[in-house]
Formats: sequence, C-alpha cells, structure tokens
Amino acid sequence: MTEEIDDAAERQFAEEIADQVESFLLALRAIGAEGDTGSAVPLLLLEVSQVLLAGARLGAQRDFEPREEYQPDVGPEADVDELRLRLADILGDADTYSFVFDPYDPEIVVSQLSDDLTSIAADLENGLRHYRLGDADEALWWWQFSYVSNWGNLAGAALNALLTVVAHDRLDAEFTGE
Repeated sequence: MTEEIDDAAERQFAEEIADQVESFLLALRAIGAEGDTGSAVPLLLLEVSQVLLAGARLGAQRDFEPREEYQPDVGPEADVDELRLRLADILGDADTYSFVFDPYDPEIVVSQLSDDLTSIAADLENGLRHYRLGDADEALWWWQFSYVSNWGNLAGAALNALLTVVAHDRLDAEFTGE
C-alpha cells in the first residue's frame, strides 16, 4: 500500500513540476515573441524566480534514479536558436553579464542571459518530452539531474543579473520629490 501511495505522490509531483516547466517555456517564448524591451526584464525575473521554485523542490527530493543506463530517445531537441537571438536583441546591452560559477572555487564567468535562458529552456524541454511520452520517472530524473548539474546554477546567476537590472532601473533614477 505504501508503494502505491508513493507512486501516486510521485506522479502528482511530476505533474506539478511539468506544469511549472511548461509555464516557464510558454512565458519565455511569449516574452521573446513580444519583443517589448521595457517589460522583458521584469517578466524574465518573475519567470526565472518561479522556475527556480520547481528546481528547489526537485533539489529537496530524494535522488531520482533512471531505470536504464542510457536516456530513452524522445526525438530531436527543440531548436531554441531563434528564441536565443530574439532574447539577445530584446536584452541589448543587458544581455552580457558576469557571475561566479562556483563560490567555493571562485572564478568570474562572462555569459549572456539569452544563452543561459535558452540553455535552461533546452534542459527543461527535454524532461518535458519524457513526461509527455508518459515517462514521469525519466522526466523527474532528468529535471533533477540537469537542475543540479546545469540549469539551477544558470537560473540563479540569471536571476541575480535580472534583479540587478531591475534594481538599477528603479534605484538609479533621480528622485524629484521632497
């Protein structure tokens, strides 16, 4: 009986993560398609924050294990190059930023938000393809593995960069009141 409950809870968890992933991917594409420079950064800040919640939930779980040594084929990866170019155009000068990749072995890395956001999207989309094909176990394993190994760090760095842009926009403005 416990195994059935765990399976049901795990299926529910996978569904919740899949919903958060799909929401992020839809929003990222919509932001890229809209091309509104003025709203892009705050919206990206919101979306990255929300997908990091999904990542934190994955990181707090037991380690998911793949059933097989090799990942099942779920077809070709999504082509995110057009999205990357649109985001780079929208972000303009704010696209390039720097961050410390590993705070325990500090080295400053220069990156582009457009590259990092589309790398995150590619990782998340891969897990979503597994989920949509009915393989929730593989999806959870992939999302958790890629969160810890790649997209979690990129999303954290992107969040900091986006917050910095918003902070400069809001705090660097001259105050004209009393």
